[in-house]
Parts: sequence; structure tokens; C-alpha cells
Amino acid sequence: MKKFVNDPKQFVPEMLKGIALANPDTITYVPEYNLIMRADAPNNDKVSIIQGSGSGHEPAHVMVVGPGMLDAACPGDVFAAPPSDYVYQTAKLLASDKGVLLLVNNYTGDKMAFEMAQELAEADGIKAATLFINDDVAVQDSLYTVGRRGVAGNFFVMKAVGAKAEEGAELEEVVRVGELVNSVTRTMGIALTACTPPAKGAPLFDLGDDEIEVGVGIHGEPGRRRAKMVGADEIVDELLGAVVPDLPYRPGDRVALMINGLGGTPISELYLLFGIAAQKLADMGITVARSYVGEYCTSLEMAGASLTLVKLDDEIETLLAAPASVVARIF
Repeated sequence: MKKFVNDPKQFVPEMLKGIALANPDTITYVPEYNLIMRADAPNNDKVSIIQGSGSGHEPAHVMVVGPGMLDAACPGDVFAAPPSDYVYQTAKLLASDKGVLLLVNNYTGDKMAFEMAQELAEADGIKAATLFINDDVAVQDSLYTVGRRGVAGNFFVMKAVGAKAEEGAELEEVVRVGELVNSVTRTMGIALTACTPPAKGAPLFDLGDDEIEVGVGIHGEPGRRRAKMVGADEIVDELLGAVVPDLPYRPGDRVALMINGLGGTPISELYLLFGIAAQKLADMGITVARSYVGEYCTSLEMAGASLTLVKLDDEIETLLAAPASVVARIF
């Protein structure tokens, strides 16, 4: 696998430096802690929203820093949790009078790092809370976690808590909103190919030309099963068949539908999947009220996609519609 890389150990710092140089007026980069933060943060009139996780999932999380979204992101190396000290130092730098909310995708390493960072921050007198995101329905446990994984549905939690924080809400209210959105969000993905971390230099797993991984994790973890390649209609049936009954979503529901690319899938194919999924949901009596198509939480250059549903109510829909501005802009 050919990649634009110098020293694999410097892959993440060089990426973060590039993000900062491309956004000099809005972003501050603190290289000691792999930290990307809003240049105007912290703001004592709002809760600071922080997320980390491993790198390799861009634009999550370092490219969704900005008004209405994250105040800071402190990633680890590719597919590796950030050190707890990085998270702790980020919490200290972002501490506001209203407190700090740490968002954590449900992986064992991330949970340990963020829980320890919260304890250290609270010992310093910082008001802090941690919210775990676990939207993946594919498997209960994986190589990286105990319990369901946090995957592309984390975008909706970030968006909702970011909007609530901008309103000046107290920490407890921001946490309530995040827990609410997480509770009505479900995701599952399918991989067509593996991906190659820069430090490894080889694919994470072997997948035959005629095979797909059903329920793959964003670190390349195994899913529910290995299956033969089928048409797009059948792939959408597989995804909806896992996601819809899980909440469950019912006729009459209004939902947000996301088709998320895993890094190596053309946007044309993502829209093709979205069109199929939207029609199938309509046939079930479920209304797609908000639409998201693109790359939100990737796995390097993995070819594949995930499907996320969020059950909407007036509060969630208003928060998702609130204005936001992030690093990952296209023009």
C-alpha cells in the first residue's frame, strides 16, 4: 500500500500541523499533547466539549473542532487511544466556569484514558463529566471493547451537545442531551476491503475479492460474519435488518439517516446506498427528515460504508439544525 508518509511515528503530528496551518485564524495546535483546539477557547459562558480517540477516523475528531461542535480534540496514534495525560492536559486548558464534557467512543483504551483524566481534572477542582457513545449494533464485544462500540453515530452526539453548549446550558443539561441522542442512535457498517495503518504497512486483515465483512468495526475489528459480495440492495437490507429492529424504529417515526463512508468509497456509491435506504425506510412508514451522506468517521482508506439512524423528536431535530462551523469545510 502506497501512502504519503515520512516517518510513520510522525504521521499524526504532521497531520495535525497541517490542520493548524490550514486554519490559522480559528485553530490552535498544541503539539505536546496532540491537541487541536478552538483559538477562542475556553469560553466561561459555555461548557467545553472535548473528544479524543485514535487517529485514522478523520474528519472525526480533529476536523470537527469549531463553533457548535467540539472545542478541542486530543487524538492518539492511528487506532490507539490518547494517553490519559493528553486528555487531562486538554481538560485543564479547556476548563471553563461551566465545566468540561469528555465524549468517549466506547473502546477499552479510550475509557481508561478519559476516566483517569476526569479524576485528575476533578482533583484540580475542574467540573467535568464523561459521556460514553455506543451506537454500533453489530457486536456486543470486540477486540477493542467490552460492550457496544462507538462509531459514526458519535457525530450526532457531538452535534447535539455542541449546540446545547452554545446555548449556555449547564453541564448536567448538556450531558442529558448527549445521553438522549446516544440512546436513540444505532449504526452498522460493512467493509469491502481492509485498511493499512502507516506503522504496520500491511492490511489489517485479509478479505477476498468476492468477500465482505458484515458489521466491521472502524479499527478493522471483525464483525458479525464474513459473507460473499452481493448487490447494493441486499447490502442495505442487511444493514437495515440489523439497525431498525434494535431500538426499534417504528412506522411513523421521523429519523436522521446517515450513510457514512469508511474512507475509500466513492461519494457516488454512498448516495446510491442512501437512495436505496431512504426508499426502503419509506416503505416501512419511517420518514427520513434529515439526511447525511459523506465521510464522517472513517477507517483510513477502507472501502465500505456504515448506516446510522437517529430517532428524532423536536428537541433533537432543533439541535441538529443549529449552526456550526468546523475545520472540515469544503469551500
